[in-house]
Amino acid sequence: MSLARRRTLDGARIAVTGASGGIGLALAEEFARRGAKLVLNARRAEALTALCSRLGGDGCDTAVAVGDIAEEATRHKLLDTANERFGGLDILVNNAGVGAFGRFAEAEPANLRRILEVDFFATVELTRAALPLLQASAKSGERRPAVVNIGSILGHRGIPYAAEYCAAKFAVRGFTESIRPEFAKLGIDVLLVSPGTTDTGFFDNVLAMQVKLPWRKREGGGTKPEVVARATADALERGKREIIPSFGGAAMVRLNRWCPGLIDWYLSRYG
Repeated sequence: MSLARRRTLDGARIAVTGASGGIGLALAEEFARRGAKLVLNARRAEALTALCSRLGGDGCDTAVAVGDIAEEATRHKLLDTANERFGGLDILVNNAGVGAFGRFAEAEPANLRRILEVDFFATVELTRAALPLLQASAKSGERRPAVVNIGSILGHRGIPYAAEYCAAKFAVRGFTESIRPEFAKLGIDVLLVSPGTTDTGFFDNVLAMQVKLPWRKREGGGTKPEVVARATADALERGKREIIPSFGGAAMVRLNRWCPGLIDWYLSRYG
């Protein structure tokens, strides 16, 4: 596909879930810099309100929808806010997520259900609920709407101690690939973003951390969330279908495609 821009984010009406920190916060800041109108969701009201106030002070038109995105009422609040404040929605960014780490045999079954509720089911149901607004945007002919699902390289390759999180991200990837051709006929693009390890507070807020992850050699490692956000915004403007905004992550995905047995052997050292 040509690198010519397919859409502009200036004036686009964008909803972002999980926007109070990490990649979600960086996405909100990047979209604001590009002139978007934002509806931001997160559970942490204070952090979300502070972000909204800061972006508003810089001239960005913002609104908030505080609540747990796994709850139907919160999803409707987010979409109602977009419709009432901005008259519709052009881009939906499913970013909210949670994880847990430990041996599968010792994991709490409740953690799997919570991870799937937030990372997968909320993504699916919010996308379903947003579809009428996105279709209306497409029919207006003014913009090319899009759904952005924030997945992970762990949706391409499973690793030890993260069975629940990997399962959820594999599900997100499968869902994304399935709806992409359906939505194309409706005039809606679907972008999958698969970051590698990112320098956020994600590991400080997991449901369980029952092991010391051997590949986390130091705190603060990984791709900066601002890099992921900038790559995501660029991909939206250029109409891309999937990006892996990390050299190491992209290398692992390619190596797993070519030599999965080698990756199995390497990871078995940690099993």
